[in-house]
Formats: sequence, structure tokens, C-alpha cells
Amino acid sequence: MPRVNRPIPAPSRSAGRSTPRNSVNDRPSRLRMWLRRCRRHGRAMVWSALVVTTLFIGYTLVRTATPTMAGGTARPGGSVATLRENFGALTASAGLRVRRIVIEGRANTPEPVLRAAIGAQLGDPILGFSVEAARARIETLSWVEHATVERRLPDTLVVALAERRPFAIWQNHGQFAVVDRAGLVVANQEASKFDLRLIVGAGAPAAASLLLDALTERPSLDKRVSAAIRVGERRWNLRMTNGTDVMLPEGAEIAALDRLLLLQQDQAVLDRPLQAIDMRLPDKLVLRPMTEAKPDAAHSEPGHAIGPRRPT
Repeated sequence: MPRVNRPIPAPSRSAGRSTPRNSVNDRPSRLRMWLRRCRRHGRAMVWSALVVTTLFIGYTLVRTATPTMAGGTARPGGSVATLRENFGALTASAGLRVRRIVIEGRANTPEPVLRAAIGAQLGDPILGFSVEAARARIETLSWVEHATVERRLPDTLVVALAERRPFAIWQNHGQFAVVDRAGLVVANQEASKFDLRLIVGAGAPAAASLLLDALTERPSLDKRVSAAIRVGERRWNLRMTNGTDVMLPEGAEIAALDRLLLLQQDQAVLDRPLQAIDMRLPDKLVLRPMTEAKPDAAHSEPGHAIGPRRPT
């Protein structure tokens, strides 16, 4: 007799349970249901409170910062700086005040001048302080190439400087100033405290780096140079320590220095009592003895009537 396969019914969900579920006993209490509702809505309530607080503070700041016209009418365009100052004043009560000012990288910038440019005092609200405005003020100082100003909460300002490096002392019209490699004046006082080469004449700072670097590479010649004098803003004379003027050609200073080194090695021209060594012509050398009368001021080149001197 053929067998008939009948489906086997699936076990009911209540199978294996010793006792039926009591829905009345499993219902949570009213306290538990209230706590669940609080957890669901608690985060939204916190964010709502923060938004309301922020809006209130913003409204207070705008009302305080907005200038008014006659009759009490509000004038549009309140000051951003005033908003920042008012916000800083509000947060200062929470301890956000300047307690330390850290200065990094300062070597030659006068500290009183730098602190005046920073514009912050101990105890000032740290969030009422504009780091961008302070950076802009600091970078106007002659010694400062660029600067960064950082606010480190809760109480520290950090000012980092990159200063210009002194390169030479420039004498012009009897005045002395310290200049950097680019020819910018970084200090016009206390130049005597810097042991630097002396350059003389109009246009000397902007053109000095090529010549002074070439002299550094030739130390036996460099130690004999007292000053480099710019003539007509186009070429150089070297005033040697023995008083001799070496007249270099325009645009060919390095070749002339190498030629001068060979002349010194072969003929010791720098040890002779010479008033001038004229090297302006590539195929001709003119030696002017010291006994020869010096040219008068009317025929002398600019910067030669009065010799260069070190700053005092």
C-alpha cells in the first residue's frame, strides 16, 4: 500500500514553556515608564536648553554692541570688535583670563615694544583678545619678518617670532643702521653692538649681498676690507684697512676679486703704500701711489670726500 507523506506541523511558540505568559505581571510600572520617556526626550531637552542659552547670549551681545542714534534708535552695523570684547567679558567670569604670555624666538626685538604690540595684559579676558590683530601689529615691527599668535585655553597666549637676521651696518649721510640680507633696515639705534661689515652710500643695502658673499668666500681678502662703498648706485669701491681704495668694475666684481688675489700673491699690491688700485678696465690696471695728491671734492666720486667710519 503506498505511503502518504504528511507535513509535520511546526511546534507552537508556547511549546517548552512551563507556564503561560502573564501579560498583567509583565507590564512595567508607572515609574519605569516615566523614566523611559525621560531618557527618550532628555537629549532633545539638553540641546534645546543650549540653543536657548546661546540665543540669549547672542541677543545680549548684539544689544550691547549696537550703537544708537539720538532718540535711542538702534543704528545698524554693530562693531565685531565690541562683540568679541563683550563675549570675552562674559566668559572671563568663568576663569578664561590671560594668566601667561609666552614669547618664543625673540633675540633682537625690544621686549617693551613687542609687548605693546601684543596688546594684552595679565588678567584680560582671553576670548576678548584678537590674535589676528595682534599678529598684524607685531609684523609691523622692523625686526620681525613674520609672527604667529596662538590662544591656548584656558589662560595662555603664545607669540612666536621669526626675526630678520642682521647682515651689515649701513652708513649713509653720517647715520648708521643695521640692515638684513634683503637690504631692509631693521634697527637704526645701537648699531655699534653688532660686529658686522660696513657698507656705505645710497643703494648699498640692496646690492650688498653679492659682494659680501664673494668676500666671505675669499677670507684672505675679506680680512683686509674695512668697508664697501657704493659709487653712483652702480658699482663698488673697497676701502682697505691700510687706507687703499680698490675700484671694482661694474657688474664684474667677482672676477676683479679673483684678479686682486692673484696680484696680491704675485706682487703684494695690498702691502704697498697706494692711494688707489683702479681695476675698472679688464685689460688695464692703474696704481695710484699714496704720495700723489688726492683729488679734490669736486672731482671725487660720491662717498670719497669723507672716508667711512665705524659706528660709535
